[in-house]
Amino acid sequence: MCGIVGYVGYRKASPLLLKGLKNLEYRGYDSAGIATCHAQSCIEVRKGIGKVEEIEKKLNFESLDGDMGIAHTRWATHGAVTDRNAHPHTDSTGKIAIVHNGIIENYGELKEELIEKGHEFRSETDSEVIAHLIEENIAYGFEDACMSAFNRLKGSYAILAIKEGEDKIIGIRKDSPLVVGIAEHGTFFASDIPSFLEWTKNVMYLYNYDIVIAGKEGIRVYNEGLEVSRPIDTVEWDIEQAKKGEFGHFMMKEISEQAETVMKAIKQDRAVVSAIVEEMKNAFGIFFVGCGSSYHASLAGSYFFSKEVKMHVNPVLASEFENYEHFLTDKTLVFAVSQSGETADVLEAVRVAKGRGSRVIGITNVLGSSLTMEGDASLLMHSGPEICVLSTKTYTSQVVLMNLLAHALVNRYEEYMADVKSLYLGIYNLTSRTMREHLEELAKELVEEEHIYLIGRGLQYATALEAALKIKEVSYIHAEAFAGGELKHGPLALIEEGTPVIAFTARDNCNKILSNMHEVKARGGWIVGVSAKESDLFDYWVKVPEAGALNPIVQIIPIQILAYELAVLRGVDPDKPRNLAKSVTVT
Repeated sequence: MCGIVGYVGYRKASPLLLKGLKNLEYRGYDSAGIATCHAQSCIEVRKGIGKVEEIEKKLNFESLDGDMGIAHTRWATHGAVTDRNAHPHTDSTGKIAIVHNGIIENYGELKEELIEKGHEFRSETDSEVIAHLIEENIAYGFEDACMSAFNRLKGSYAILAIKEGEDKIIGIRKDSPLVVGIAEHGTFFASDIPSFLEWTKNVMYLYNYDIVIAGKEGIRVYNEGLEVSRPIDTVEWDIEQAKKGEFGHFMMKEISEQAETVMKAIKQDRAVVSAIVEEMKNAFGIFFVGCGSSYHASLAGSYFFSKEVKMHVNPVLASEFENYEHFLTDKTLVFAVSQSGETADVLEAVRVAKGRGSRVIGITNVLGSSLTMEGDASLLMHSGPEICVLSTKTYTSQVVLMNLLAHALVNRYEEYMADVKSLYLGIYNLTSRTMREHLEELAKELVEEEHIYLIGRGLQYATALEAALKIKEVSYIHAEAFAGGELKHGPLALIEEGTPVIAFTARDNCNKILSNMHEVKARGGWIVGVSAKESDLFDYWVKVPEAGALNPIVQIIPIQILAYELAVLRGVDPDKPRNLAKSVTVT
């Protein structure tokens, strides 16, 4: 959702906060703002609508003075995209400033109460009530006022607060991400590690209800009124992984990294995998729960387990999981799948499962995320930072991990590892310049289309769903996927002369999907085939290797590139599609 950054230390804060915002802009880019101060100086706030770079040109963030500050990049929930609704927000006096990520569910009643006490609000946001709640109790001191205010809040939140005359930042997290970076010259707060990776790899992961008080003298952490100790870990990510390098956009950079990230995904602790396999063998009911791309990976996983293991698993959209609650018992095993480990719908599903006594295993890319803390065990993707809003390399890593578990269950672990390693060159070739140019030509054929349809059967149906998501979310062309056998039950009515249909074929279901393509062709459809073998039915052929259970990986990569090329041709930013944010931390 939104991204928040804070810094207190011995350097000028505004350049660090500005860079941190740019590093976090994938979390929201409706508006942005920065507030800074010295301990003995007034708080100065600058904010506006638009992307960070656009606002910086107008407001000159770096000229803000002070060695302490907080910053925010917004993805709007409560309140329209306006200058007034941009963060940071201040109290009535302008002496307290806050930034917030999440949802304050009881903000309405809190706002009414504060208005009755004489507080005047400037924005339509739920977040502004936090600053006024702190103001209401400021006579007891800044720290106690913050703790009192935080105790009144219901919902999800990561909050940073500063006050004129106080040489400290006070932060809290509850169901929204917040990490602390420990550098030699000061302390960082951020929604995500890439924000401060340029200055430190030393990270303190926070638990729910942790309140952090950070100043030049050090850091204190409290939980439920007691001072607690949190370990400082060193992250493996490198700052170069969070930069575009020679690529024009993060999306293409991350697509091109998949030959490497797929190999990293299979490098799991064998003992951890074995323990999870034993849990699966003993479970009575297994669910795979995810949103968007993570759900599509879960659906592909259900096919793996059916075919390779003869085991039934239930792929469920996280937002719908509560409707399956009555099936859950203390013998149920739930796999919660989330790139960020902070997806609100997934975490809500985790809490539903835990409330019924079920075991939860997280599949995520972020160590220290809420999912790794709330689950009973975790498998990490090891994909490195994924900055583009769209999931690309983390999707294929999820598919790899689903497949790995299926093969481990039938004692084919080593065989599977060898299969993945043998695919390295094939994946690398799919991201080559030659393939990109081939797909750019296809994009030129499709760029003016209003609708694109995609079909597949079995694993290829899951791939078609993910491919449609990639096209629609980055190029804004309506793309819809169907199981091939469903065409004759309605979707054929959409096919007319020249309608583009992308068809995914594989060795094990080739004849049936070819029959579906004949149905499309008979009605004038224009067919793009994604397959290992060419067919007379194809008007355009995208050649991929035949990879059996790993077909979802090799078949999705060309469509990721196609989606990227469509976005570029249509003049939209592939890294920051409209109305979307990387980590959806509200339900």
